[in-house]
Amino acid sequence: MRGPILIADSKVKPGQQATIHMPVARLYTHTEMTMPVHVIHGYQEGPRLFVSAAIHGDEINGTEIIRRLMKLKKIKKLKGTLIAVPVVNVYGFLKQSRYSPDRRDLNRFFPGSEKGSLTSQLADIFMDEIVANSTHGIDLHAGSNHRTNFPQIRANTEDAEVLRLAQAFRVPIIINANIRDGTLRQAVAEQNIPFLLYEAGEALRFDEFAIRAGIRGIVSVMETIGMLRSSRARKAVIEPLIAVATTWLRAPASGILHMNVPLGAKVAKNKKIGVIADPFGAQEAVIESPVSGMVIGRLNLPLVHQGDAVIHIAHIDHIAGIEPIVEDFREDVIGTQ
Repeated sequence: MRGPILIADSKVKPGQQATIHMPVARLYTHTEMTMPVHVIHGYQEGPRLFVSAAIHGDEINGTEIIRRLMKLKKIKKLKGTLIAVPVVNVYGFLKQSRYSPDRRDLNRFFPGSEKGSLTSQLADIFMDEIVANSTHGIDLHAGSNHRTNFPQIRANTEDAEVLRLAQAFRVPIIINANIRDGTLRQAVAEQNIPFLLYEAGEALRFDEFAIRAGIRGIVSVMETIGMLRSSRARKAVIEPLIAVATTWLRAPASGILHMNVPLGAKVAKNKKIGVIADPFGAQEAVIESPVSGMVIGRLNLPLVHQGDAVIHIAHIDHIAGIEPIVEDFREDVIGTQ
């Protein structure tokens, strides 16, 4: 029989499920703070997958994805170990803020330091207790500052195993995004752990479509790496598109934004995709796309200043293939219960 897993001095034996309250720094009121960690430690050996959410405290879609994931009956019969952390930045989560109390972005301070800032210490704890116990990782994010994202995976597609898992997540588009210094993705990659970053929805809002797509994707990855048995024969899935670059279009003028294209839509180079009008309707600034591709993010707030990022486009040369894969994806996710 396999041995127990040890997290924050708590042992979880094979065949057991537990919730561990991992201690982090107290509040200045001396109130004790903990990071919740849900662990399912299977009887049989297998991969050890961590799934994390709310590294940015206002990105709550991932928290709901993990809550529903842990309620699935099939999860109880897994091989290996599932380590689910629904709220990593517990301080930001309490304040409904992207940032930690010291005004730092946690996802720029990995791998952290035991003697660093509060944010750096939080990153260090996560690396020591969660990442060190894992063989695979999935981190869940959402758009920030009134922006929403179409379900997408960001990953290093030059790594064959990472690409295989990204394709298994079953979203229409994979972004081969550059790794930023201090991110969890960089720190995990340096440990040679296959890692996916799922982006979908908006901060401080539940997006049912994004949540369903996230649950479906995580389960599919668990099946692919042998943690779960596939429950049914899948229909053929269109191979996801891969973008090696993206572009944020910025407002050419200040005013009221009227966008003509939804998330997941195709856009052609030099085509009109929206306008910015002044409050009186006397002037309009046309927004044209400088590239061809797919809309993977957009601003929901219609009030903009010149230079604001308003729409995010993944570069795709052959845009004719976008609509079929997006339509198939929507139908499949909407049918997921």
